[in-house]
Parts: sequence; structure tokens; C-alpha cells
Amino acid sequence: MSSKSIKKSLRPRLEKPGRIVIISSPSGGGKTSICRRLLSPARKRLGWQFSVSYTTRQKRAGERQGREYYFVTDSEFRKKAKTGFFAEQFKVHLCNYGTPRKPLEKVLKQGGVMLLDVDVQGAQRLRRVYREAITIFIMPPSIRVLKARLKQRGTETKEQLKVRYHNALKEMKLFNKFEYVVVNQDLDRAVDQVLSIIKSHPCRTENLSAEQKKKFTR
Repeated sequence: MSSKSIKKSLRPRLEKPGRIVIISSPSGGGKTSICRRLLSPARKRLGWQFSVSYTTRQKRAGERQGREYYFVTDSEFRKKAKTGFFAEQFKVHLCNYGTPRKPLEKVLKQGGVMLLDVDVQGAQRLRRVYREAITIFIMPPSIRVLKARLKQRGTETKEQLKVRYHNALKEMKLFNKFEYVVVNQDLDRAVDQVLSIIKSHPCRTENLSAEQKKKFTR
């Protein structure tokens, strides 16, 4: 085998076709924790990755620029928005958020799985742009548990916490806008369920390609 062939064989084989997976929940629902658990080294080698959004909110303790978010000023955010840099953008909890367009287009073209951890508003707007995206809503087991999770984070002021809790109650009523719902009572179980959804989604009848349908109906 030539050195060129060896190098080619060592390249990661991306899962095809490329898939966009939109994971949403109210604040405290657990969508970020689930996304992190899904990105194992083995799946990363298959082209699984996390879409890093841009935001104007303040960085929290333990967060890193370019890992959880790209933290930018209001002015920087507006400049990017004017150029069509974002596939979608919205304002929630008094701050701006935006999903960069290019990484999504690249995955659809080259293969792999792009996980998006977005607010309910962002999920609805992204689905209008990317109709083939898989949409999953992470539901907390109860309102009491959700409120406790928000308080335990200790990252917001009383006013910010009040806004998040109020928005969360409204967002939970929109679960039927998503294709799938996972109740996050146990993180391990929730991760397994989300993974099963992503793997089995291509098997849905409506997701068969025109070529496959033609073969089956001969």
C-alpha cells in the first residue's frame, strides 16, 4: 500500500449524509450537558461536532471563548448580523444569540453530525431554514426540579433568574413543535435516548431517498 493510500485510509470516515441535530430545552433542562456527553472521542472521529454560537451575554465561571460560545460585544454582533453571517439570530434573556451559517453548510455537504444547543426560539427559526434537521426537545421532569436547577447554577441575578424562569414556563408549552421529546430525569438515560433518536432518524419513512423508494416499489 502506498503512503498516499495509507494516509487516505487513516482519515476519519464522516457519517453521511450530513445531519443537523437541534437540541433545545428551557434553561435548566439539561441540553448542554447532553450535548457534551454525546461528543465522545469515537463519535468526533466520525465527524460529530458542536455548533458554537455567538452571544453578547457575559462569560460564566468555567466557560472558555470558542468552547461554549464566542463571546462578543453588541457592536461586533450587529456587524456580523448585517453580513448574513448567522443562519439565525434572536434575543433571549436580555442577550443576543446567533448560530454561524458556514459550519452547518459544511456538514450538510461533506458529512458528519452537527449538534446545536439552542433556545426554543432559535430552534424554530433554524428548522425553517434547514427542513431536514432533527429536532429534539429536552423536558425537565417537573417545574419544581427546573426551578431548583436554575437556582443551583448561581450564575444569574434575581432579575435574570426571574426572566429565565418565566421564559422557561412558556417554552415548555412548545414541546409539540419538535419531532421528539426526551424527559431528562436521569442524565445517562436521556443521553442514550437522544443518541437512539439520532441513529434511527434516517430510518423514518419520510427520510428515504427517492432512489430507495424507487427500488422498494419496483
